[in-house]
Amino acid sequence: MYVRDTIAAISTAVGEGGIGIVRISGPASLPIAESIFKAKSNGGLKSHRFSYGAVVTPESGDLVDEAMVVYMKAPNSYTREDVVEIQCHGGTLVVSRILNLVISEGARLAEPGEFTKRAFLNGRIDLVQAEAVMDVISSRTDASLALAQHQREGLLSKRIATVKDGIVYALAYVEALIDFPEDDVDIAVETDVLGKVSPALAELDSLIEGFDEGRVLRDGVSVVIAGKPNVGKSSLLNTLLKEKRAIVTSVPGTTRDLIEEVVNINGLPVKLLDTAGIRESDDQVEQEGVRLSLDRIPRADLVLFVIDGSAPFDEDDATILRAIGAKSCIVVENKSDLPSVAVLPSDFSAPVVTISTHTGSGVPSLRDAITNAFMHGHAIDSREYVAVSKARHRDSLLKARTSLRSFVSNLEAGMNLEVLPVDLRDALDAVGEVTGETTADDILDRIFSSFCIGK
Repeated sequence: MYVRDTIAAISTAVGEGGIGIVRISGPASLPIAESIFKAKSNGGLKSHRFSYGAVVTPESGDLVDEAMVVYMKAPNSYTREDVVEIQCHGGTLVVSRILNLVISEGARLAEPGEFTKRAFLNGRIDLVQAEAVMDVISSRTDASLALAQHQREGLLSKRIATVKDGIVYALAYVEALIDFPEDDVDIAVETDVLGKVSPALAELDSLIEGFDEGRVLRDGVSVVIAGKPNVGKSSLLNTLLKEKRAIVTSVPGTTRDLIEEVVNINGLPVKLLDTAGIRESDDQVEQEGVRLSLDRIPRADLVLFVIDGSAPFDEDDATILRAIGAKSCIVVENKSDLPSVAVLPSDFSAPVVTISTHTGSGVPSLRDAITNAFMHGHAIDSREYVAVSKARHRDSLLKARTSLRSFVSNLEAGMNLEVLPVDLRDALDAVGEVTGETTADDILDRIFSSFCIGK
């Protein structure tokens, strides 16, 4: 239940900084701010104008901090309520003292994500846009940030709205046939209704098919670098990271533990995992490293199988190949600066990229191959790319597509008109789950509880 009280929270990160912000939203925002803030100029707080002055304790008038305060009158604010933001020095103590003053004057501490939740409940944004706010904050690459910003701006919501429009048209048409059977509204009904439903289904197909790409841009992917000792796995890690993260020597078995690093590869957030060289060994520590390496291969989204192109393909390589099995894989044939003698098994069909970590040759092609393994050739254009990136959205759209397909099947089979609206209403409800029009309260609570306090 939405209670229209006044909430407050610190909206900047915990710790010391140049500026700290205390945000207040609700009907008592302005009176609370005026009770603790004394502007240097006369006239009081005016909407969307910064005022310079001092935050003081109401009882004694003691100075807490100098501050800049901006008042945003409803509905022209983030929450569509009266909002006040107090910008003070960024020390932990001073920001906390100001928040405590605000609460003592009648506000309550906001719950996680409650400001954004109010923006949603007050109709400023839909649920897709609200969820995208958190994705903007947590983005790790330019491409994932662009995707989140497009969702926040409503570009994904517009695509979903075209699906909804087609369903609404079909529902209105069918219900008109049921309510007014004596009227001449059923001329070419199948052609007319399908003309609206078919584009909606095509858009649903497109959105659902784009989920895999959207998900990896948002969440990132895990990529394991696997191979026998001394093929250049650690050198490859350092090359992709563009820094010396792993020790590289000519001594086999140098890497015995797992090394994890996150890198931006063509806009894709990639968690790289360098593993111990896989081979038979009597060394117990190395054996444990090999065990961990073999354990991680099945759990990765992609395996970079590094081989030494200047050496014959041997049983150690074959052991790794068997461990990879059907897992998505790119063969990285390293040491292209030396004569090539390695020959892969004829029945192995994974893509092969030839590189040299010594000279850097082929590394750009490897980056492209890693990106293509997940984006399937789709260009990540920061100006145009829009996709579904959350499983919740995908699942609801799948339900909508199932219901629409059922409607089309029933319509073409000449099913009784009274039955047809059921599938259309189910499809409409499923689409509404994405944008928040038909989302249950417990799901809303779960979504916004993942936000930080103050957002």
